[in-house]
Amino acid sequence: MNWFESLILGLVQGLTEFLPISSSAHLRLTAAFAGWDDPGAAFTAITQIGTEAAVLIYFRKDIGRIVSAWFRSLTDRAMRSDHDAQMGWLVIVGSIPIGVLGLTLKDHIEGPFRDLRLTATTLIVMGLVLGFADRLASRVEQGAAAGAEQGGRHRAAREQKTLRDLSVKDGLVFGVCQAMALIPGVSRSGATISGGLLMSYTRESAARYSFLLAIPAVLASGLFELKEAAEGGHVAWAPTAFATVVAFLVGYAVIAWFMKFITTRSFMPFVIYRVLLGVLIFALVGMGVLSPHAGESAG
Repeated sequence: MNWFESLILGLVQGLTEFLPISSSAHLRLTAAFAGWDDPGAAFTAITQIGTEAAVLIYFRKDIGRIVSAWFRSLTDRAMRSDHDAQMGWLVIVGSIPIGVLGLTLKDHIEGPFRDLRLTATTLIVMGLVLGFADRLASRVEQGAAAGAEQGGRHRAAREQKTLRDLSVKDGLVFGVCQAMALIPGVSRSGATISGGLLMSYTRESAARYSFLLAIPAVLASGLFELKEAAEGGHVAWAPTAFATVVAFLVGYAVIAWFMKFITTRSFMPFVIYRVLLGVLIFALVGMGVLSPHAGESAG
């Protein structure tokens, strides 16, 4: 990997990590379209440390409260009913599925899961799921607005939830959705936000928990890959570090924009983009323009 490739891939990682369009798919596709070697799961995991650093800084106040309250709850029983302390436990609970499946499916993640036909399928299918969840969320929001206008006499069929309504069960559902993103094309934020919307959480709450839930999994995965790469010596360290810094800078700007975007806009533009991209990949693979294994290293 040269410096130009690392710059482009770092930009792609930062731009797509927090949008519901799958950063791993876009890294894979960028390399395939450009004729470069597949950057691989290790590169993806390491550069995600950069984007997660952006999350840590952007949500630093929330994270500080949660971590502080969680540690105090270990010795102070009264703190266990505190919302921030409970959020700490729920982030841990929600991280279990991806931790288990990430280790169990490691060989598949680095091999068969990177087939472009599977990527195209997940882009389309999960795009449609996001579209359905978005429409459902819109109906719930409209019902809540109607109820507010009528002074509470009208109640929505499904009440909107916030993070204060988060339970262990819902946390595990969020966690399972996040684990689906081990397959390129699913999208970590897309899957978890879809799950949240289907459970009637507000857009902002679903996105916020999605970002917080990703922190332990992404950092653990990135550090694990760093250790593996250090032992195996198969990563171009300088370009990878450069891509990670680029991903951090771009990712921070994207978080700030995305959190404002979802308060007033629907996810339909992302749904349309995912479906069109998936169809394009199938067409190019079907015509023989693009190999489903394009860019994969021989080893």
